[in-house]
Amino acid sequence: MATQTLDVVGIGNAIVDILVPSDDQFLSKHDLRKGTMTLVNEARAEALYRATGSGVEMSGGSCGNTMAGIASFGGKGAYVGKVRNDQLGDVFAHDMRAIGVKFDTAPLTKGPSTARCLILVTPDAQRTMNTYLGACVELGPEDLDPNLIAAAQVTYLEGYLFDPPRAKEAFRRAAKTAHDAGRKVSLSLSDPFCVDRYRDEFRDLVANHIDILFANEAEICSLYQVNDFEQAVNHVRGKTEIAALTRSELGSVIVTRDREHRIPISPPERVIDSTGAGDLYAAGFLYGLTNGKDLASCGKLGSLAAAEVISHYGARPETPLRDLAQRAGLI
Repeated sequence: MATQTLDVVGIGNAIVDILVPSDDQFLSKHDLRKGTMTLVNEARAEALYRATGSGVEMSGGSCGNTMAGIASFGGKGAYVGKVRNDQLGDVFAHDMRAIGVKFDTAPLTKGPSTARCLILVTPDAQRTMNTYLGACVELGPEDLDPNLIAAAQVTYLEGYLFDPPRAKEAFRRAAKTAHDAGRKVSLSLSDPFCVDRYRDEFRDLVANHIDILFANEAEICSLYQVNDFEQAVNHVRGKTEIAALTRSELGSVIVTRDREHRIPISPPERVIDSTGAGDLYAAGFLYGLTNGKDLASCGKLGSLAAAEVISHYGARPETPLRDLAQRAGLI
């Protein structure tokens, strides 16, 4: 077995986020469905950007945000994601390395530019995302370092990436490499949009390749095509070792074959922007799990991280999560 040197290695879409305050009228005018993620081409991305006001640019991507959260707790992480050797690609690589996350994926030298996501934040803190995937779609199995996967306690897969055929192949190869090394594999369903497109494949992935599943209420209900959350809980029980299911202000439910843990929210100081709440919940949970915490404590760490990130604009923590966790007596 390979020597364990990392807590988590994440595989996802390397994206630079552009956060812009917006309102319902703008969403309606541009035929945007509030609170969802829509894939757009480069022309649509540029047109929407021109129609908005000024925004804030920062490295993002769902899995990238989770890895930033793990680093903020003091965890050891690595990231696999594809960028172009352009300005945004350089920014993304610098930002990941600066927070202590190992990032060595070779950039594209030609072809699509680095991905970006226009995030429209309405006054109710809902975020509506318009994503141009760009270089992300070029990620393939050849970008995986088997030694890196084998060195991590958990390999974390981002559901948003589960679209191009080569990315699916990379997911399955990463899962096999991790399991062959005696490690765990985790998946975030990411968005009902993703689940609706690939429901059967996600069900197969969860049942046969995933040890730790992350989903919110809408995603888990979509996965099993039920309208009631408790029915979804019953469906997922036993399909995977652990399912960590978030329910916004209702907290989260951690489901194993024979137990449930109901975790209340960690009340935020204020709610400014819900972008990244699920990503940071996963960060807290995975940090706790890879550092020997019981499942209830993992859920509390997830809630704490989610509360921090929704209290400000942006999907990465501004206050060191390790400090917050220590003050709360969780680590």
